[in-house]
Formats: sequence, structure tokens, C-alpha cells
Amino acid sequence: MAISGIDLSIREGECIAILGENGSGKTTLVKHINGLLKPSSGSVLLSGEDIKGKTIAEIARKVGFVFQNPDHMIFADTVEEEVSFGPRNFAMDPEKIKEKVSQILAFTRLEQYRDTHPMSLSGGEKQRLALASIIVSDPEVLILDEPTTGLDFKSVNSMIALIREIRDRGKTIILITHDMGLVSHVAERVVLMKDGAIIKDGTLKEVFSDEDALGLTFLEQPYALKLSLAWNRGANITPDELVNAILEEER
Repeated sequence: MAISGIDLSIREGECIAILGENGSGKTTLVKHINGLLKPSSGSVLLSGEDIKGKTIAEIARKVGFVFQNPDHMIFADTVEEEVSFGPRNFAMDPEKIKEKVSQILAFTRLEQYRDTHPMSLSGGEKQRLALASIIVSDPEVLILDEPTTGLDFKSVNSMIALIREIRDRGKTIILITHDMGLVSHVAERVVLMKDGAIIKDGTLKEVFSDEDALGLTFLEQPYALKLSLAWNRGANITPDELVNAILEEER
């Protein structure tokens, strides 16, 4: 999908969700951010610097990309080797690598699988491993492509918790997803795309309250928001917000 007329700025430390139906240009857009695609016109700036002329490897030091299918990323014989690959490739000090890998395995709750072959992990564990293999190198920007697709309820909640922790540490996060629950729990801004263009850009409440824009992209409002509007409780995006609004009325 070709994209055109894109004018998008993402602030440092922002968590933004890029939404749209299949073929709307979401993946094409983010592939310009990590250098997998080059714009035929215009420019892509990272920390104010044009990435034109930089290699994919150079950009990868600053922009980490976690693919939708972790099997497309995983190749090592053990979980530890998988997580160690990036820092070794970036010529990090061996002792520093050992320390960072241990920290990330603990953070992603994979420590017990250090010596396990990655292909024997569950779907949710593989997704956490794919995430661990990227964040261990501490990129400035993290792009996550459908990070909850195919996961069971427990694994989805685990992934949401991890992404929230990464967000709260000040990392810039770009989500490509159809999971409205994920968006409502971690994102602060939503960009809607259709036919290679941005048709709506705003806060969660601004975008999810625009039923016309959602209709154009065949997306539905988060369930909590539907209930909130049906019960005349305002535009509450998450279940927690809705519960708090109800409790506040009862006080």
C-alpha cells in the first residue's frame, strides 16, 4: 500500500496506536520509520535528524521493531542466546551484555527459560522473548506490530502489563494493532489510517468518540466506552474509568 500526504510527529516518550483496516498503510508507514522503506519524497526525521542515507543497522540502534509473528524473529538455540544476539551485534562489552540479558530476562519473566530452546516456548512466551530481544539493546523507539494477536487471555494481560511498564519508563512506543483493549490500556494517542492516508489523529476520547471516522476504518469503540455511552456515564475508555465514574456518582 502506497502512502501519501503523511504529516506525523511523535513526541519522545509518547505511546501512540496506529489503527486501520488491513491494507490501510499502517505497516508501510512504520517501515519508513525504521528504514526498511525509503520515502520517494519528503523526509523521515529521528530525534530531529534525517535518516536518509543511514543503513538499516544504524537505524536499528535507535528504532526497535517487534514483528507480529515471533517465529519470524527467533533463530537461536537458547533463550539466553536469542536475547544476547543484539547487544553482541552492536559490540557491547561482554560483561555488560551478561548484566543486561539477566535484567531483561527478569523483566520479561523469562529467567527460568534461560537455557530453553525458544521453539519449545508457548505463544505468549515467544512474544515476550521477541520483545526482550529488542528492548535489551535499549532503542529510543519501539515499534510493536500486533503484539497480542493469537494470544490467550492470560498472555494478553501479561503483554499489556509489560508494554505499560516499558511506557512508564519513558520509552517511545508505536503500536500497530486491531486490539482495542490493548489500545485503551496503554496508548495515549490514536492515529486512524485509510487508503494510505491519515484521516484522524487525536486522544483516545477524541478518536473513539468519532463514530464516522471509526466507521470509515471498520473499527469499533472499546467495549467499556460503548457501555459508558449507553449508560450515560460519559466517554470512559477503560473498565477502570467506567467503574470509577459509577462509584463517583454514588458518593
